[in-house]
Amino acid sequence: MTKSELIEALTSRGDITKAHAEQIVNCVFDTMTTALRRGEGIEIRGFGSFTVRPYKAYTGRNPRTGQSVSVASKRLPFFKVGKELRETVDQSKAHPITSGTTDRGSDG
Repeated sequence: MTKSELIEALTSRGDITKAHAEQIVNCVFDTMTTALRRGEGIEIRGFGSFTVRPYKAYTGRNPRTGQSVSVASKRLPFFKVGKELRETVDQSKAHPITSGTTDRGSDG
């Protein structure tokens, strides 16, 4: 689902204009981004939680040239799925997966 599809889903559920739905979605995303930027966690019960994880600098390798490359330390958002969402998705096994892979052990 894309951001525009999310906005369309909101407009189809009730008496809300597309412009208002877009404003709501942007407000939610901006608020979440601001909280993560400050290093705060976000917990949405039944859905999941977002945290910021620090990663140390390391030496990587350029896959094209094989040369060593220094990768700077960074902070990245991390999502941990909630129990209700995990169970809901798992119960939907009858629906085909449209992206990604179901076999995590083969080559990725």
